[in-house]
Amino acid sequence: MSIARRLSLLALAVMTISVLPVRSPQAESTADITVYKTPTCGCCKAWVSYLEDNGFRVIAHDLNDLSRVKRQYGVDPRVNSCHTALIDGYVVEGHVPVNDIRRLLNERPEITGISAPGMPQLSPGMYSIEPKDYDVVSFDEQGNIGLFSRY
Repeated sequence: MSIARRLSLLALAVMTISVLPVRSPQAESTADITVYKTPTCGCCKAWVSYLEDNGFRVIAHDLNDLSRVKRQYGVDPRVNSCHTALIDGYVVEGHVPVNDIRRLLNERPEITGISAPGMPQLSPGMYSIEPKDYDVVSFDEQGNIGLFSRY
């Protein structure tokens, strides 16, 4: 094969690689996340946008009353928040940062889910993208609540 032909093939390969989409590992998610929220909750909508901006495929359902969903999926009332999400067999309650969701999916602990109880003011979807000054807890069917992350 001539040098000109080799250079042409090399140039074609470089051009092909340069137009392929590049995705960062942080932008990738492993599963769809289903979010149950009320139709009027602005911070819930902001959290959904935050998830989408971080690569999650969100399926959002607006309900006027979330209590049935919370009971059905075992959300301990002590860790309640304004929205409930389901991903790959786990519950994610409230304004949980994406890094904690990814950690949950990676580590796969034997728990029901994780929560940012209440509505932490410096959490994603509230008044901050970067979490600050609150805890994310784990909870299980036996009523155990433990620290998952501290910000």
